[in-house]
Amino acid sequence: MLTLLRERRSIREYTDQAVSEEFVDSLIQAGLYAASSRGFRPWEIVVVDDRAVIGDLSRAKAHGSAFLAGAPLALVVLGIPSESDVWVEDTAILSSNLLLEAADLGLGACWIQIRNRTAEDGSSSEAVIRELLAIPEDRRVESIIAVGYPAEEKPGYTASDLRYDKVHRGTYQG
Repeated sequence: MLTLLRERRSIREYTDQAVSEEFVDSLIQAGLYAASSRGFRPWEIVVVDDRAVIGDLSRAKAHGSAFLAGAPLALVVLGIPSESDVWVEDTAILSSNLLLEAADLGLGACWIQIRNRTAEDGSSSEAVIRELLAIPEDRRVESIIAVGYPAEEKPGYTASDLRYDKVHRGTYQG
């Protein structure tokens, strides 16, 4: 697992090759296996592979989502607040599982934060996506995971990249 964590990077450039249904199914399973508080699983995933819709999704956020237009697959992660008070945490875990599974499959992926973000016109990114994908009002859009075959290569992390200064033992001061 440490090798996978070391090698996984955020990939924002993709080839035109479609992601196979077998890989899409593996990604979905990885998401659905995510840990969740009290096993409530307050999430849903919307799988989008229509290039025109993905292009529209790429414009739902003012900054940091334009690259999505080049991805052949978008996994929109929804939270269901009525099912758990920690839906944000649980959807974050699911999103992380998707990123790790993509890397394990040899795919590139990148998290696009949506909750609490705005579109160019100042409207809520969530509202834009809710309208595009006919998402019910009681669902929240946490993230979009862009997925595809990498068209860029990034080196993995090394031990010198680890920030051990952020680790405290026993107590904060200890």
